[in-house]
Amino acid sequence: MTQIELVGRESEISTLNACAKSAQSEFAVVFGRRRIGKTFLVNQTFKGKFDFCYVGGHHLNEREQLKNFSEALKSYSKALFAPTLEDWFDAFRQLQVYLESLNKSKKKIIFIDEMPWIDTPYSGFVKALENFWNGWAALRNDIFLVASGSATSWMAEKLFENQGGLYNRITAQIYLRPFTLHEVELYLKSKNCPWDRFQIAQAYMIFGGVPFYYSLVNPKLSLAQNVDELFFAKNGRLRREFDELYNVLFSQGDKYIAVAKLLAGKPQGLCRDEIIKGIGIQGGAITKMLANLEHSDFIQSYASFGNKKKGTIYKLTDFFSLFYFKFLEHNRSGDVRFWSNSLNTPAINSWQGISFERLCLLHTEQIKKKLGITGIRTEMSAWKNKTSQIDLILDRADRIINLFEIKFSINKYSITAKYAEKLRNRISEFQSSSKTRKGILHTFVTTFGVLNAEGSSLVNSEIVLDDLFEK
Repeated sequence: MTQIELVGRESEISTLNACAKSAQSEFAVVFGRRRIGKTFLVNQTFKGKFDFCYVGGHHLNEREQLKNFSEALKSYSKALFAPTLEDWFDAFRQLQVYLESLNKSKKKIIFIDEMPWIDTPYSGFVKALENFWNGWAALRNDIFLVASGSATSWMAEKLFENQGGLYNRITAQIYLRPFTLHEVELYLKSKNCPWDRFQIAQAYMIFGGVPFYYSLVNPKLSLAQNVDELFFAKNGRLRREFDELYNVLFSQGDKYIAVAKLLAGKPQGLCRDEIIKGIGIQGGAITKMLANLEHSDFIQSYASFGNKKKGTIYKLTDFFSLFYFKFLEHNRSGDVRFWSNSLNTPAINSWQGISFERLCLLHTEQIKKKLGITGIRTEMSAWKNKTSQIDLILDRADRIINLFEIKFSINKYSITAKYAEKLRNRISEFQSSSKTRKGILHTFVTTFGVLNAEGSSLVNSEIVLDDLFEK
């Protein structure tokens, strides 16, 4: 079996190592969405050599969590018996006693994983953690506590945005984002996967940048065969993944799913008022839900160009969710080779076009690098009226606006006369609506380039798939 390597994450590894070597006690929080590789990162960085490690259990009550914590204490301290723990204050006191018995000249590394699962209702876990850190660990110089969890909203509220005993106590925040195309390519190479960049881009439009999903890929099979094996086979590893995805991350997961499903059906995105109208949740609740979804990299928000009244536009950018709603939610075909048998159908072609737009929106840094404007301040936005829309606009500080046309194609994209006329009309409508006096450049982002780009006044600059794979 191929050994899974730690790919990328250089800055995150550097931060963890710096905390482990510092001359003071450190409290680091590692957070990010489910399956993003938080536990793997910490384990690989320290090669699993912790002075104490405890993983919270999903759906376990306080008594069960404490029992498991007690067994972990027994294991690490090499005691004959597991201590009896009355509550979390007692648990941290026992942890303190054990840590005090260790070599005083060595930094003690404590890893508490899936912390949100530990904090069951009325357990007092956070208060006990505050007491442990403020009353003992922070007063020393040899403690390194790493806390991790997938429920990003809990991690924010209870830890680094905590207004109580942990206020301003977190010394390092490590937010693990999804892989870029560049990192996915490196990861697949480490698995000896021979896919070309076109297949990798197609895979990204299904799995997004979630490392765990790529760890399940069989490099001896094509992408289509892998999709059939993982999603449509009777016991496919990802067949039931969506059922847990939102419910593990969020309380009242069904409401978050409702927001995601609404946005999945509106590729152009929706503003806050349209989302409220669509699902019937109002006020602070929807504000918090949208913030939590964005913190977890499920949605992305954009300004509406030249229309402050319209406000922020929200788009679903989680590829796994988009794929689920389109092909899995109502699939009753029973066809274990559904994906292979559906290639090049209108449904898949349409989905690829929308998903490629999302892929480009998540790789704007690579786009800016190709355009040579990395050092120029830019504002990203979108625009639409009753007849036209532009999914990506870069409004630059050098008084230039890039309007992007994003097209997914298996060959070079050809601009027909009819489509050229449509684009010219759209530019005219945009100029009239925005009343901008800035220079406007049309940028095409395609898989393999524009066939007649050199002879077209509409193509001021080009981005191709290879450019999106830049580091």
